[in-house]
Amino acid sequence: MRTLGPSALSEPQLVAWGERIGASAEPPLWMSLNGPLGAGKSVLARAVCRGAGVTGHIPSPSFTLVQSYRSRRGFTIHHVDLYRLRPGDPIEPLGWDDLMDGSGFVLLEWANRAGGQQPEDRWEVEIDYHDRADRRTVEVRRLGAAPELIEW
Repeated sequence: MRTLGPSALSEPQLVAWGERIGASAEPPLWMSLNGPLGAGKSVLARAVCRGAGVTGHIPSPSFTLVQSYRSRRGFTIHHVDLYRLRPGDPIEPLGWDDLMDGSGFVLLEWANRAGGQQPEDRWEVEIDYHDRADRRTVEVRRLGAAPELIEW
């Protein structure tokens, strides 16, 4: 397991890192995004999408649960938000088997609500509030055979 951080990043630094991921990471990549409400999970997910060349409005999938975007780089990004799920709610109706097929680019917000139903090969991203209001504490763990981490 390889880690980055924990590091205190400003929102522009978090966005720049997300854009670098979107511009250079290749699928398959599963990013599990965890942290409290408002910490920056959606900010990071939107930045990854923008870096991959997704244009137009990129809403948080809090109500639709899954939004899929075609990147200019030729692959599909699936942005998933499990915030509205309660413990025990089934995730299979979300097309979970298709997401888990190991070939996609998945950004999973509130990943802890998926329980053990995530691939072994993934990045675990923890975003939390920092002592300074203009910063977030970010730590990333590379699990299994996930792609190499991209530096801040």
